[in-house]
Amino acid sequence: GLSGPNPPAIPSNLYEAQELLDGADGELVLGKREIGTNKVGMVAWVVKMKTPEYPEGREVVFIANDVTVQSGSFGVPEDELFFKASKYARDNKLPRVYIACNSGARIGLVDDLKPKFNIKFVDEANPSKGFEYLYLTDDVYKALPEGSVNVEKVPEGWAIKDIIGTDEGIGVENLQGSGKIAGETSRAYDEIFTLSYVTGRSVGIGAYLVRLGQRVIQMKQGPLLLTGFGALNKLLGRDVYTSQDQLGGPQVMNPNGVTHEVVGDDQQGVQSILQWLSFVPKTTDALPGIRESADPVNREVEWKPTPTPYDPRLMLSGTDDASGFFDKGSWKEYLEGWGKSVVIGRGRLGGIPMGAIAVETRLVEKIVPADPADPNSREAILPQAGQVLFPDSSYKTSQALKDFNNEGLPVMIFANWRGFSGGSRDMSGEILKFGSMIVDALREYDHPIYIYFPPFGELRGGSWVVVDPAINEEKMTMFSDPEARGGILEPAGIVEIKFRVADQLKAMHRIDPQLQMLDAELESTDDTDKSSQEAIKDQIAAREELLKPVYLQAATEFADLHDKTGRMKAKGVIKEAVPWAESRKYFFYLAKRRIAQDNYVAQLKAADSSLDSVAALDILMGMCSADWENNEAVLDYYTANDAAISAKIGEIKTASIKAQIEELQKQLGE
Repeated sequence: GLSGPNPPAIPSNLYEAQELLDGADGELVLGKREIGTNKVGMVAWVVKMKTPEYPEGREVVFIANDVTVQSGSFGVPEDELFFKASKYARDNKLPRVYIACNSGARIGLVDDLKPKFNIKFVDEANPSKGFEYLYLTDDVYKALPEGSVNVEKVPEGWAIKDIIGTDEGIGVENLQGSGKIAGETSRAYDEIFTLSYVTGRSVGIGAYLVRLGQRVIQMKQGPLLLTGFGALNKLLGRDVYTSQDQLGGPQVMNPNGVTHEVVGDDQQGVQSILQWLSFVPKTTDALPGIRESADPVNREVEWKPTPTPYDPRLMLSGTDDASGFFDKGSWKEYLEGWGKSVVIGRGRLGGIPMGAIAVETRLVEKIVPADPADPNSREAILPQAGQVLFPDSSYKTSQALKDFNNEGLPVMIFANWRGFSGGSRDMSGEILKFGSMIVDALREYDHPIYIYFPPFGELRGGSWVVVDPAINEEKMTMFSDPEARGGILEPAGIVEIKFRVADQLKAMHRIDPQLQMLDAELESTDDTDKSSQEAIKDQIAAREELLKPVYLQAATEFADLHDKTGRMKAKGVIKEAVPWAESRKYFFYLAKRRIAQDNYVAQLKAADSSLDSVAALDILMGMCSADWENNEAVLDYYTANDAAISAKIGEIKTASIKAQIEELQKQLGE
């Protein structure tokens, strides 16, 4: 907090902005100008601000539509400025924030020609019969600038074939520019952090730019549209839609996963932009921005999941009475309206920014709205069970992983899935396609991923397969609370197949003294004494019936013992059993160690291209005098011996360059 006996000193020059202006050579230059003097409806700035993560300052590129210039429409000059500003952000590896409020690609006509053309009617006396062509008289045509129209000679003068005009930016050239900035934004999402804030109506290319940048904050009054409601009504021939919000307001864009967060006004919007930026490194190749944490990392995690359904957000954020996994007040959920059976967001662990994926254990509802254009359509409410992956939540998980990866974040996956939804509705709803996308996102992930089974959590069947560390061994590690479970089927399902009633009866006759006694009696009875045998068999059947419920429980327990943490550890599928109360401390030291260690590994691989990650780790392991399995001890070693490790990297680089020179000389000698 900022109160208390020693509040932190707030630095001077907290915030400065320089505008990106078109220079004489067409390149962008930093400068300042009077507000409102721009002639182009696109403006961009490089903003330097001092934040708790970067008290020395960090730079961010902001690009915004100027809605006061031709309704914020995109013409060629606007596209060019957007393209150059976005490229500037990429070249300098800076975060790029786009503030959207526009009316799509600019449309126009050659106004000079409007008062000059004539019409050649089929019948001059009866214009309603139609016309043959538009034409210009000889005098008018000769007075026009060369190349502004393509014509053909006719008796009346010159029939117009094509109108070209002398002004740039009235038609297809704007669409070409739109394509250029769409491609640029797609590239920017892959290379740097991109975020869009929709502060007002955003149409056509404006809506696509927002989606191509992927991360979207939408203001309540900022619909995202492809076609306005008036034009759609004309197309449909009746008044179906009454507002733009019906087509692209937050009530549409939040449940469908385009919008990550909805805000009430611009004040909240700016606050959300700054909060999101606080999780992101200052440049794409920088280490995560770690800030001081007032919440001690060594404290226990007090809020504990229950065997009955609960709100997984409380596990991460905690409550007023019981603290959660992340630092108090740092957890922020995104995409909460879409794929509700999975919860995704960002938080801090001892000041380290992290992405998080958790699993909803309660029943949720997916609402499919009615289509106003179809009088027969009705709103549908589809229930979705907890701990199950559906098409939307699978897509949401893979999308979140891609976003986290580009933000340079380590990720915690609190895995608690019983499997995928394999009903016919979800099979036709492309569950296989979206489930596979989780594997793709994990395989491509460049930062550490920690998969952790929380208390009473379970990971089974297909849902285990899509998050198994074998997908990306270098980056993924799996852990479990001692009270969690992992296996192919749930115990009740395994018992149906592998410990059936016949096996349970065998166990009864092996263990139960009364049945053993009855079995002995039956054996000693004379075969001719049928009535005695029948009486004993009836007693056996009655005893078996009495014992069935408890032996079913015992069989289920026997199957369950195969799924416990002890077996997962013994088989090497999890690295460690980490009790929930200690998980915060354990993962803090592991995450901090991995940030330092991965940085050294990257430096070693850059110093000697023949090294892979395993070989680079072996070098570090050979140098390290601490217990390699103790994260805290290894982290202390790295901190104390940074200079020695850097010197070793320098030696390896020198040796690698010498070896390359010798190899080249040998080739030249040949």
